[in-house]
Amino acid sequence: MSESRKIVLWRHGQTTWNVERRFQGTTDIPLDETGVQQAARSARLLAALRPTAIVSSPLQRASATAGALSEVTGLPVTHDPDLIERGGGAWEGLTNHEIRTRYPSEHAIWQPPGGETTEQVAKRFSAALERALSRIPDDGLLVVVSHGAAVRIGMLHWLGFPEELWARFGGLSNCSWSVLEEGRLGWRLVEHNAGTLPEPVLSDDRAASDG
Repeated sequence: MSESRKIVLWRHGQTTWNVERRFQGTTDIPLDETGVQQAARSARLLAALRPTAIVSSPLQRASATAGALSEVTGLPVTHDPDLIERGGGAWEGLTNHEIRTRYPSEHAIWQPPGGETTEQVAKRFSAALERALSRIPDDGLLVVVSHGAAVRIGMLHWLGFPEELWARFGGLSNCSWSVLEEGRLGWRLVEHNAGTLPEPVLSDDRAASDG
């Protein structure tokens, strides 16, 4: 790997609500048995990249995923509340079918009543990235453990993509990751939804709903 800073944006492992296609949002759902296994497997792969630091959402599905990497690498996990999933308001706990049926107009624009806007998520996620990066050396690798919608929204905003292009980027599967690399012209996306063979994306993210 070249001598430049890198960020691995790693989505948490599977939960029962993912399988049931329920909107999780800020509801603190744990990993299921499959999710625990996914985290352990992915942690072994990511450890080979020799990360410098791990920062995670404090929600237990992300924190437990980060903990799997901590066990392998010996690195401590720092928690940042700005990395939590997009707040789903009235949608949390509902299946995608229930959301479509009960909130057709809100579903059409993917804006949960009482939930966060994409702008709110983008700004807080970007702020968390900047805080974490301030502690990373020039050749360091930061692993950020977060959630499907938060990662995609935050990453694309932070890279400067206009929101009208965000739908061109698919979501992250459970325990998959995207890699950003810093170069002469700034940060760029070098891998997206990596880590496994392509799998269904079971997520709160609109990219998963539209698929």
